[in-house]
Amino acid sequence: MAFRFLKKKGYRILERNYVCKLGEMDIIAKEKDTLTFIEVKTRTTCEFGPPQLAVTFSKQRQLSKVALYYLKEKRLEEVKARFDVVAILLGQKREEIELIRDAFDLNYM
Repeated sequence: MAFRFLKKKGYRILERNYVCKLGEMDIIAKEKDTLTFIEVKTRTTCEFGPPQLAVTFSKQRQLSKVALYYLKEKRLEEVKARFDVVAILLGQKREEIELIRDAFDLNYM
């Protein structure tokens, strides 16, 4: 669902479920001249808050490490990059998808 949503928004998907020794990144894509590392969070209710709240500080740190690994592996250290979050709420009658561009800054400490 997130894949199709991002394609409609103009993203060019480069990787899905990228895995390295430091962890996993749901989607890596290009939007215009920016490389985007995308975390997808899905919930069926907001009982514990909206899906994007699951991208905690520790999760951001782990995603940052994976992104740095990817950039080094692909020799893309000089490209413009950012982190986006796709929050999906699966309701009984409809689905809500929200794209949060530049959701957080690189954090690897």
